[in-house]
Amino acid sequence: MSDAVLKLLNVESAYGPIRAIRGVSLEVARGRIGTVLGSNGAGKTTILKTISGIIDPRKGSIEFAGENITAKDPAEVVQRGLSHVPEGREVFPLLSVHDNLMMGAYTRRDRDAVGRDLEAVYGYFPILRERSKQEAGLLSGGQQQMLSISRALMAAPQMILLDEPSLGLSPRLTREIFEIVVRINRERGTTLLVVEQNANMALNVADYGYVLENGRIVMEDTCARLREKDDIKEFYLGMKQAGARGERRWKKKKTWR
Repeated sequence: MSDAVLKLLNVESAYGPIRAIRGVSLEVARGRIGTVLGSNGAGKTTILKTISGIIDPRKGSIEFAGENITAKDPAEVVQRGLSHVPEGREVFPLLSVHDNLMMGAYTRRDRDAVGRDLEAVYGYFPILRERSKQEAGLLSGGQQQMLSISRALMAAPQMILLDEPSLGLSPRLTREIFEIVVRINRERGTTLLVVEQNANMALNVADYGYVLENGRIVMEDTCARLREKDDIKEFYLGMKQAGARGERRWKKKKTWR
């Protein structure tokens, strides 16, 4: 896609001798929401860690906003406008909510704009204003997820990598989080790449999706079309298919390229 802000080409990453992702190529268009679906252990989190510089790829290249960021230091990646909200939230538990948010803006020098962004995130998540002086470690899981997303926004990123935002949350809180994700995308023009096991939610908010299995991309399409594929319905949306088509098994996915 010609308007892609993020491009991965044949990226391979590993943990010691174990290859976690193998020849992954994907793109996310500027101002859009992309998603990567897959089961536990498929390599979804590794993709995000490789993009943000936490893991150095063994092969391949990563381009963001027209520049090569392959194996760049995570702090440099953030400065270039790419923020990562990790799985499990990872807030600073002994710092206040306010101080956590300001940690997200530590690379910025535009103090007035930082103040406006702080008001903006309080607008998205009013509970954070109420708890601004409270230690972040005392927040509920849902509130910590709100804080993690808000901290990423405080860096004024062009793009956010969002890893399993629904992990451990109730259905109601999951809906609230994703509603705000869509608002951030629509109102601020922020590009997002969302890794998510809740396929139904991800496919409903994202524009384009990739299916990852055993470290490889096995399917890609617009989310509207992915939602209509029988195998996605059966294996990710829990909708059983009748007849011979419903008897197909995931092992045949390699023919779907």
